[in-house]
Amino acid sequence: MAGAAGRLLHAATLLTAESRTANPYARALLTAALAHTYAVWTRLRDEDPYELTRRDLAARFARTAWRYHGGRGPLAALGPQERLVVVLRLYEGVAEEQVAALLGLSEARVRAVCARSVAALRASARSTGTSPGPGRAPGRERAA
Repeated sequence: MAGAAGRLLHAATLLTAESRTANPYARALLTAALAHTYAVWTRLRDEDPYELTRRDLAARFARTAWRYHGGRGPLAALGPQERLVVVLRLYEGVAEEQVAALLGLSEARVRAVCARSVAALRASARSTGTSPGPGRAPGRERAA
């Protein structure tokens, strides 16, 4: 778990739309999620502690998302639910079925929110003149 804390902090920072250097809300979310994982550590059987912490982080963010409006991070243009779907699907690589189950949405809704969010991020990148990513042209889909 110690090695995964950096990745989980980055995911929390993306969720809260804070900057990498000033992310007190992200650190508080991650601390609470890690504390929960630590508290149930002896009861974990075949469950992945990283997966448990990520689920807890996402659930805590979803419950308290109203606190994290605004921000200056790369996903600040998105709403809390959109950020959650994008981070889980694209950054963490969680399957649509799992995201849908975690958020209580249908798989079709998760797909639609993800597609709409990616389109909004591309439009935002075009309007600010920033690059959508290394080596990728705007509007180009990644090959599956």
